[in-house]
Amino acid sequence: MRRLLLCCLCCLIAGSTASWAQESHLDAAGEVPKYVKDPIPLYTAGLGPFHRPISSKNAEAQKFFDQGFQMMYAFARIDAIRSFREAWKRDPDCAICYWGEGWAWGSYLNGPMSADQSPFAYAAMQKAVSLRDKATPKERAFIDALTVRYVKDFKADTRKEQDQAYANAMEKVAKQFPDDLDAITLYADALFLLEPRRGTRDVNAPNIKRLHGVLESALKIDPKHPGACHLYVHATESTVRPDLAEACAQYLGKTIPGASHINHMPSHTWNEVGRWGDSVEANTEAWHSDLKADAGEGFAIYPDHNLHMLLYAASMDGQGARAIQAGKDYAKRTSDAMYHALTLVRFGRFDEVVELAKRPEREIPGAAFDFSMGYARLKLGEPEFAKAYLAKVKKVADTSKVEFRNHSAARLIGVLANILDGEITLMAGDVPGAIAKFETAVKLDDEMDYDEPEPLPFPARHWLGAALIEAKRFADAEAVYKKDLEQHPHNGWSLLGLQQALKGQGKTDPAVDADLKKSWSRSDTWIRASRF
Repeated sequence: MRRLLLCCLCCLIAGSTASWAQESHLDAAGEVPKYVKDPIPLYTAGLGPFHRPISSKNAEAQKFFDQGFQMMYAFARIDAIRSFREAWKRDPDCAICYWGEGWAWGSYLNGPMSADQSPFAYAAMQKAVSLRDKATPKERAFIDALTVRYVKDFKADTRKEQDQAYANAMEKVAKQFPDDLDAITLYADALFLLEPRRGTRDVNAPNIKRLHGVLESALKIDPKHPGACHLYVHATESTVRPDLAEACAQYLGKTIPGASHINHMPSHTWNEVGRWGDSVEANTEAWHSDLKADAGEGFAIYPDHNLHMLLYAASMDGQGARAIQAGKDYAKRTSDAMYHALTLVRFGRFDEVVELAKRPEREIPGAAFDFSMGYARLKLGEPEFAKAYLAKVKKVADTSKVEFRNHSAARLIGVLANILDGEITLMAGDVPGAIAKFETAVKLDDEMDYDEPEPLPFPARHWLGAALIEAKRFADAEAVYKKDLEQHPHNGWSLLGLQQALKGQGKTDPAVDADLKKSWSRSDTWIRASRF
């Protein structure tokens, strides 16, 4: 009996020692947060064909490594960390598996590494270095590049120094292994982290030309590479050449079929080039992947963003039912009815607007909700109610200091205030006064920073153009609609307005007629003007 107890004790100690050995590299970093400590399963559905062979002989370690890589390419960063952790748990001697965890802890395009996360990135990197001799030469190159990315005493204000050093190191890796698409992609990713995340990009700027060139070199070899195409869409969307990413965007959504952000990403290109129907389909697929996540068949990544992009694209495409449903789903997820209300206004369903009961609590969404209520009341023949709501909207536009997705209340709510004010003025018979209000709305709309999608599911020019047509200023209306079509190609609202503006001048344009017929072919909404 005593011998049996000793054997059992030895087994327990051995098991504890193995577990401790696996976790010990993080001892200095402190307790691992629960959001990454909980195990992640190996998904049997939703992953793509991506495979990067590693030196481990453990089959599960390889599968978890491939899963982690795909999740990082899909910006599912926390799940990627968890997957790489499962990889090294299967093979504690797998240096590149620890590299994977370290890589995933770092900054990525949608967010910088935080100070509280840096110790775990540093610890994983250190563990990879300690096992470096067990790695292949190529794996060692990746590990060595990571050593300059993290420091023991992290300071956010000096992160740029490490980011630059890492970009320089990854440049060497990419040049050393010119056929390694992941090395090229990670080099491009490192370059991208040196750029401002938002704002327009100059395709002729040396840094942007270099970034594009690196990504294009990978896509030339494989246009279906999920990481390179994902970054290329982001690198081109805010330039004058978003069409450059069309070729790879055709494939991107299917490369990791269960990753909602990958499903969604082509729409960043489709919106910019006016492929609104394709954008609707991409975001519908993304939303379905978000829903499949509950059944373990998809990865939910930014579901609110997917719904926002869906309602925006559907609004531009004239697909009222899908836009409004996405607005409802957005409200259900966020308890914010702002977009439900705005999509109802877009499609002239004013009786449904006034039935909405729950006003958003936040200041800017609340003001957008008030705009929708005021607009609906006006169209239902209650101008005094509309004026009361306008006063509330104007107050937020004039006094609020809060922002909504980096947009100031002065601009964002200012657009809505002037649209509502313009419609009230127009219905009172003052057409020149209304046009002046709409011109102010357009000016504020144009001043808003680049965003994808835009914060409002309609552009202010749709109101200005319609008012100019009512004033029989057809040439001016033509110019307004052409400008909007530069910004929002192939949108049926402006194409109809342009057609009407040309007709008012006794002109026709077969190209405009054909574009309207094609662009409005998926619409479920009959329109007589560019706004209801």
